[in-house]
Amino acid sequence: MNVDLLYFNAGGGHRSVVNALSTVLEQKYALCPRQVDIYETGLLKSMDVLFRSGVDLYNFMIQTGLTIVDPLYLFLSRLNIRLNHAAGVRFLTTYWQQQQPDVVVSAVPFLNRMLYESLQQACPGTPFFTLIFDLADCPAHYHYWIEPDPQARYLFCPTDRAVEQARRAGYPASQILQTSGSVIHPRFYQPITADRRFERQRLGLDPDLPTGLVMFGGYGSTTMLKIARQLERSPLDLQLIFLCGRNEKLAQQLRRLKSRLPRVIETFTPEIPSYMHLSDFFIGKAGGQTMNEAIKMKLPVITTHNAATLVQERYNAQWLVENQVGLVLPHFRKLDQAIAPFIQPENLARYRAKAASINNQAVFEVADILQQVIQTRSSRVF
Repeated sequence: MNVDLLYFNAGGGHRSVVNALSTVLEQKYALCPRQVDIYETGLLKSMDVLFRSGVDLYNFMIQTGLTIVDPLYLFLSRLNIRLNHAAGVRFLTTYWQQQQPDVVVSAVPFLNRMLYESLQQACPGTPFFTLIFDLADCPAHYHYWIEPDPQARYLFCPTDRAVEQARRAGYPASQILQTSGSVIHPRFYQPITADRRFERQRLGLDPDLPTGLVMFGGYGSTTMLKIARQLERSPLDLQLIFLCGRNEKLAQQLRRLKSRLPRVIETFTPEIPSYMHLSDFFIGKAGGQTMNEAIKMKLPVITTHNAATLVQERYNAQWLVENQVGLVLPHFRKLDQAIAPFIQPENLARYRAKAASINNQAVFEVADILQQVIQTRSSRVF
């Protein structure tokens, strides 16, 4: 059976979700799904300049902190997709005819109507799933994850809010598949037995200081420099781990900053669970992936919600407050004032206990559902 998992490289979350699901399908069910970068199919290359450069523009916004323009970016992206819908369907129909998938799972926003219609023209009856990995969709008029006119598409919904959005969009209950959270990699479920005090000392950190992990997705952000400078100027007694992703320039800038605080600065690494194990709290943007990874590792989250927050991540911040697993600030300019009471032992322990109570098993739930679909289709074939 050919299972296609679709993603593109806007940020690191889309690829991470696909890697996570692929790993569980391989380990638990001995399936080998095809990971398909939509850009590499040629679809996005065949569309106009706005879309061809859209992924780079999105990553540039994150790296530079210029996310205030995100609503305009989403509007233009959506408009561009609508204008190119017919051409995209034709292109993808040819692609699906060549690939002949048996099941398709999309971790790609905006394009799901185009993907579904082309799939049904090429391979009628092929199940199509949209995997929402933000905690809910954008406001309805964006059609970011949940497209109108559901037909026979299925939605993996990580929260009650996403389920309600799907219902309002006209999806019947049989096509709404609720999970216990957002998909994260199974390595975040594996127990880590390393001694925190020893490992902190090995990295040059104080074994007993409150430790914050600062991370802004797979490509980092200049906001991390502002956070570093602000906390350096504060009287707070803490230490920081900066994970800069693929942004070597940012890591070098951080290393050049004189620091009174113990710190670790790392670029792209597969050891994120280990660094989270050594930390007490997380500072970053409200991205569905890293935020849920942190919570799985019992780290309360400190983030912001303002006009510069990515539209698709705004409910994530609201969810943090509703579930009492973090702080949501209007901006990071007074981060030190917010952290001071936050890291008091009794407060930090309460937040960490709340994070530990969130039982997110989504990656296994999604894999189980897909396995059931595959078994059903296989029995029909044979």
